[in-house]
Amino acid sequence: MNWIKSLAMTGAAVVLTAGQLLSGTASAAPTADRADGLQEKVDAYLASHPGERQLAEGKATMPGGSVTFSATGTAGAAAISCGYGHLCVQDGNGSRWDYYYCGYYDFSGIGDGYFNNNQTSGTVAKFYNQDGSLRWTSRAPQSGTASWSPVWHIRPC
Repeated sequence: MNWIKSLAMTGAAVVLTAGQLLSGTASAAPTADRADGLQEKVDAYLASHPGERQLAEGKATMPGGSVTFSATGTAGAAAISCGYGHLCVQDGNGSRWDYYYCGYYDFSGIGDGYFNNNQTSGTVAKFYNQDGSLRWTSRAPQSGTASWSPVWHIRPC
């Protein structure tokens, strides 16, 4: 099932690229901001998430907070920082999701990564399987490692 998440993100990138080529807006050589693939990740995310917007280089809004994409090959750092009152997740690609609103959200992270539940003490974050069944929970404050490929939905609080 992990391939479904990868396929969805790849499909969005292909659609975006094809649209650029058809409209004549794609450039033949990568520009400085596109050399590491960071802007392509943001563009693909925005193409597959109507209504969201880019906040800064490599960063966009998402339901529940913001997502920051990592430049190609820069995943790392076992301990991820996270503002007080937030739930932060980093996937195996180095992309970071910062949740600061309660709700039930779809999640597209893949691979092994990290989490930091820095919400008010005792707040329980819940992580769900594709079918919506509960996979595991985290009671704040807590941080650690996780496999994100089987996680399809997150309820920060």
